[in-house]
Amino acid sequence: MGTLAARATRENGAVKDRANWLVALQFLSIGVLLIVPFTVPGAPLWSGQQSAVLAVLLIMVGIVLAGAGVAALGRDLVPWVAPRPGARLRTTGVYRLTRNPIYVGLLVAAAGWVIWFARIDLIVAWVALVVVLAVKARIEQHRLVDAFGDEYVEYADRTPLMLWARGIR
Repeated sequence: MGTLAARATRENGAVKDRANWLVALQFLSIGVLLIVPFTVPGAPLWSGQQSAVLAVLLIMVGIVLAGAGVAALGRDLVPWVAPRPGARLRTTGVYRLTRNPIYVGLLVAAAGWVIWFARIDLIVAWVALVVVLAVKARIEQHRLVDAFGDEYVEYADRTPLMLWARGIR
């Protein structure tokens, strides 16, 4: 983790970061979650009205949470591990609850998707997405310290990285 956290450089004003491969894994995991239920045969592990209601609620909550994070970032939204040059730090609204509302929203919505389809292959893909986003968030926090210094460190001390882990690790 420490080596990836230290590998951001600037070239012609653009950030080149060896940790950006995590973006590909993130989109691959999301793609698997979205495509597999419609292209790969598989039997559900469970079914029922309660699981369907829970799935829909989680999908809705996740979309709202991720959407609020996207809206708060606006033009500063980037998929990379380093913030956009000139971006300002967001610490209010949904960013008051978690430093990564988009990731948390994606995971909550994806959990609803997995519950809806109830397939083991989707559970595995969701776990992979959890790991990728957790690693990406941990690396990103170091890029944010580089960009915002003590302001980000103070924010990190009072706000969880996802739903856990205050401070910089």
